[in-house]
Amino acid sequence: MKLSRITGSFVLAAALAGGVFAVPAQADTGSTVDDFLTTLDGLGITKLDPAQAAEIGRGLCPVLAESGQNTASLAGQVSEVIGRPLGPATMFTGPAISFLCPKAIENVAGDLANGKLPIPLFGG
Repeated sequence: MKLSRITGSFVLAAALAGGVFAVPAQADTGSTVDDFLTTLDGLGITKLDPAQAAEIGRGLCPVLAESGQNTASLAGQVSEVIGRPLGPATMFTGPAISFLCPKAIENVAGDLANGKLPIPLFGG
């Protein structure tokens, strides 16, 4: 488990640094990013470069689509990337997915409708 978390964190950080997660302009509107940043500010997650926060948020979308990824594992990776404890990283991850990853929300809704939980309970 620890190795996969470290590997996932490395992949996320390397991809963000290398611009692998470049997203087409039509993927989100300026107001969506603004809403995301306003939400972070309202949650007390401040002192992040807005462009970097948006890039990290958008970078979660393709990582979330990988097999075995869920919001809990992403929050751990975000914690390392933004240099914040797990609590603020979790507060960052939720709005990032909600505002910047609409397909992920559709997938979670579909999973829930089919009886699948997006966050494993009891280690499974």
